[in-house]
Amino acid sequence: MSQNLATPGVYVEEKNAFSNSVAAVPTAVPAFIGYTEKSRRDGRTLINKPVRISSLSEFYNIFGGGPTTTFNVQSADANEDYDFEIGNNGYKIVSDNKARFMLYDSIRLFFANGGSTCWVVSAGSYYSEVTSSAPASKSKDGKDSKQPSSTTELKQNAISKKSLQEAMDSLYGEEEPTMLVIPEAVMLDEADCFALQQDMLSHCGYRTKSRFAILDVYDGTKARSYDKNDVITRFREGIGSNFLAYGAAYYPWVYTSVVQNEELSYANISNTDKLKELLSKEAEASAPNAKKADEIKAEINKIGDANDISSLTQTLKVISPSFEKILQKIKTHLNVLPASAAMAGVYTMIDGERGVWKAPANLTVSQAIAPMVRLTQDDQEDLNVTPSGKSVNAIRAFVGEGTTVWGARTLDGNSQDWRYINVRRTITYIEQSIKKAAKAYVYEPNNSGTWVLVRSMINSFLNDIWRQGGLVGLTPADAFEVQVGLGSTMTPNDILDGVMNISVKVAVSRPAEFIVITFQQKMQES
Repeated sequence: MSQNLATPGVYVEEKNAFSNSVAAVPTAVPAFIGYTEKSRRDGRTLINKPVRISSLSEFYNIFGGGPTTTFNVQSADANEDYDFEIGNNGYKIVSDNKARFMLYDSIRLFFANGGSTCWVVSAGSYYSEVTSSAPASKSKDGKDSKQPSSTTELKQNAISKKSLQEAMDSLYGEEEPTMLVIPEAVMLDEADCFALQQDMLSHCGYRTKSRFAILDVYDGTKARSYDKNDVITRFREGIGSNFLAYGAAYYPWVYTSVVQNEELSYANISNTDKLKELLSKEAEASAPNAKKADEIKAEINKIGDANDISSLTQTLKVISPSFEKILQKIKTHLNVLPASAAMAGVYTMIDGERGVWKAPANLTVSQAIAPMVRLTQDDQEDLNVTPSGKSVNAIRAFVGEGTTVWGARTLDGNSQDWRYINVRRTITYIEQSIKKAAKAYVYEPNNSGTWVLVRSMINSFLNDIWRQGGLVGLTPADAFEVQVGLGSTMTPNDILDGVMNISVKVAVSRPAEFIVITFQQKMQES
């Protein structure tokens, strides 16, 4: 009794009847890193500042929308494919920049596939202001007639590995994120992309040991060539061999329906003079009479000067079939996205509906029209099982089923322990939950009373997981085992050193990846 009984009277002492419980940590909270429209909020920078959001509208209010990706119209060579034709001449639509910002569209794909809470770290804004000055002009007598003038223009920022790396490093101070996604990593040069993806695996498996990296294959729109330039071969060579159990990769990229027609306009065309010229030629050739052609050309000449861009864009779609084709080509280009953000949404949906122990596979990717490369069963064989062990999960299209995730392996495909995504993530979930709960017993007496409390706490937590189907076994004893105490996990020297060793063994459910059905004929019995 801790009370000092010095005065006669009645004293009441309350004792705890129940031990502490293990509170389950969240399992599906991805952290997205990339470039955003807004880099400041309320006068403070957003760059390298992790922000927690729970909806697309919240992202838009804080970080803004997507960039206006620009393209230019070029003449196609005689033997080259083209996008539209005017006057027996072919023309193609070419992006002004090889790399494009895709975090905003990726976030939209994430929420479309079941995403909820996530963290976003801005690595920078789309554009930066550049001031250029013009020298003062001279009069005839040699004196300055005008002061130097300056103009401010917006220049598109380059996607930088250094910026993305620094944004990723800022996540070390946050405990909640459990997944790491950098969609714009594939927009870097190949060597920088692989270096950043290696850093992602190191971040998850070495620095934090509590996160899972979702990776995309560089040049994931290309079909496999099975030579030294094969996209999968180069990915396996570039990704390294460290911490492979803490990441999964997906191939190919997907063609989505994220970007809608209403989001595009003639503002997506950079060489508007060329556009006016071509659309005017089309009007002259297709209009029924000269008056109608002049009316159409009058509308075309408003490009770049109209106050209502949306209204003029709708008019141009009606009067010019070629303009409609140009916007459709731009839409097709912008809707090609890597699959990592969609998979983060799939992980979140599965964790919420079934649990982290359910493999995130055999599910349709929402807002995905088709994979960019159609894989067959033979194509997937090398992706799934390979001597190097670096398994890559396939995104496939099945008749009547849509675009489907057809793989559930980590990059450590040859490991019996960490081959499957759900096994790695379930163990991480159990580890982190027990770790946080055990903090309550730091500095408690290292004796049998504390050991019993710790054992019962962990047993109760694992029993709940077993009842939900996360652990396999006919009885709890078959599914898990918790040991703690002198003679089993500790020696007298451990106790003298203040060490409490707890041994937890679990049988995690594994997916039925291969289902073999045996057929055999039998004799007629009647």
